[in-house]
Amino acid sequence: MRMNTIDKAIMEERAELKRAQKERKNNKKTQQKSNYIGVKRFFAVMFLLGCIGIITGLTLLYGPWRGFRDWLITTAMTTMTHQYFATWFYDDDVIQDALNRNKVVEIEEDTDTNLIEFANQKTNHYANEYERQILERDPQNNDYKIIEINDKKFTGYLVAVYDPSRIEAVCTKNLGVSGQYLTTMAEDNDALIAINGGGFNDPNFNSTGGSPLGITLCQGNYKSQAPYSGAGGVIGFTKDHKLILTSKVTQKEMTDKGIRDAVTFGPFLIVNGKASSVVGNGGWGTAPRTAIAQRKDGIVLFLIIDGRTASKPGADMDDLIEILQDYGAYNAANLDGGTSSVLVVNNTIVNDPIDSSGAHKTRPISTGFILTKDESDNGDHKVVADKLGEDEE
Repeated sequence: MRMNTIDKAIMEERAELKRAQKERKNNKKTQQKSNYIGVKRFFAVMFLLGCIGIITGLTLLYGPWRGFRDWLITTAMTTMTHQYFATWFYDDDVIQDALNRNKVVEIEEDTDTNLIEFANQKTNHYANEYERQILERDPQNNDYKIIEINDKKFTGYLVAVYDPSRIEAVCTKNLGVSGQYLTTMAEDNDALIAINGGGFNDPNFNSTGGSPLGITLCQGNYKSQAPYSGAGGVIGFTKDHKLILTSKVTQKEMTDKGIRDAVTFGPFLIVNGKASSVVGNGGWGTAPRTAIAQRKDGIVLFLIIDGRTASKPGADMDDLIEILQDYGAYNAANLDGGTSSVLVVNNTIVNDPIDSSGAHKTRPISTGFILTKDESDNGDHKVVADKLGEDEE
């Protein structure tokens, strides 16, 4: 009787063990099946997302809506090294069609420098906030004022220069061979402020920046007189310190106009108070920008815009015109942009240039504009540079 009880217990224990083993086996099968279903679902979702991505990409690239296609083409074609983003997907005819439909239509007249009247800039009465920012000077620095620009697409700086007689064009010392960094140009010319200037020849997008486009005139000396057929033209200052924008000029015509310093680029954004028309997206895409302008009261504006980040891609031509009009620009021109866009204060870069690889650095360039020092200069420019550097960080 006792043996039967033990045998029964053993049999029940074995049966329980078999049930547990079977349950574990079933659970394992269920888990494997669940994992298999999960993997299938994952790949199905990924496949679906991939299809959606491909369809969306093809629709954006080749669909009936041309907005993305035009933005991609115009942005890529104005860069030094990323034109392949356009040429990979589109043939020359499509690219040219996009560029034809997106452009800046410039005012077909030269600047009338007689319309610029140097006025007493000191006042306590301002027409608007932009006027206040320009005319309310920094008590510690009477040479210039730097105003921070913030927008959902970009950040940057606007520099108000109160004495245009101290603005000069500078050029690389290695003309025809290589460009120089703007910090070097600024230091060599003892500059308070420096911005990049005109464009330069860039064959195969690997130029060293040594050959400026068009006419370059630095402190009365001609540095280049190459033919130029691009937008804009000569951007310079006359001997009576007025910004002049003119196209298709010869050396004699420049002498007749009394031009003392000049670079070449464009497009011209505002001429005699009239803004250029921006057709489509303007044809210049979205990127870092540099522009120069003069108000009717003689104050010169340097505008430097940063970009090339995911949240802040940069500015287009419409953006430049809007900012410069807000601050009272009467004549204005676009200068070289992208990696070349640089603002130097006290030999220190204070904006955030980004090159084609994504590195936070600039490149050698051909030309620039500087604000020179004078004997009465008493501004603490190192403090200004250091403060702007801290803000950038």
